Amino acid sequence: MRARFWHERWQQDQIGFHQTEINVHLQQFWGQLAAPEGGQVFVPLCGKSSDMLWLRAQGHPVLGIELSPIAVRDFFSENQLEPVISQQGAFERWEVDGLAILLGDFFQLSADDLAGCSAIYDRASLIALPPDMREQYAAQMLRIAPRYAKTLLVTLEYDQALAGGPPFAVREDEVRALYEAHYTVTHVRTLDVTNEMSGLRNKGVPKIEDQVFVLEPR
Repeated sequence: MRARFWHERWQQDQIGFHQTEINVHLQQFWGQLAAPEGGQVFVPLCGKSSDMLWLRAQGHPVLGIELSPIAVRDFFSENQLEPVISQQGAFERWEVDGLAILLGDFFQLSADDLAGCSAIYDRASLIALPPDMREQYAAQMLRIAPRYAKTLLVTLEYDQALAGGPPFAVREDEVRALYEAHYTVTHVRTLDVTNEMSGLRNKGVPKIEDQVFVLEPR
């Protein structure tokens, strides 16, 4: 599960993980983070998610990070946005009206890149990664996230023995193992999404649930 895999998924348009609608959990639970008015929101592994537009509409500047140039290009073209493209260290920065996406590798981010962020929205990052990379991801996030930034985290839970990922199953106990040493982890919702996950359902997975957490730095 490395860069080549995700480049191929976007090249072949195998992006069943992409949601065209605004995420229901984001709309329902974003207020629990009490993100400051005008505070920037970091969206890791953002793809071309419309959730970034929703966050911007709430008055938050948005900073995304995405590996695939196809995803970044499509986000701006599909939303009729004309970005200004510049270089930011190792990243190509695509930016327009309070919304910027860094094109490049999440693991090359530094704390300086996220210095202006006051909150984090993770809907599809953790579940996109196999177990060994989830540990690396969480460790990287702890290194770069501002110490005051709360996180809204959405994961997926199902019987991993019945189907491989991505999206991968991430149980609540794993979320706590990854984050609880540094965050207060509050589970706020479980939602049955079996009918919405046809790919996993067609592989014989009988039950699939979204799990939603708020992570608050200790």
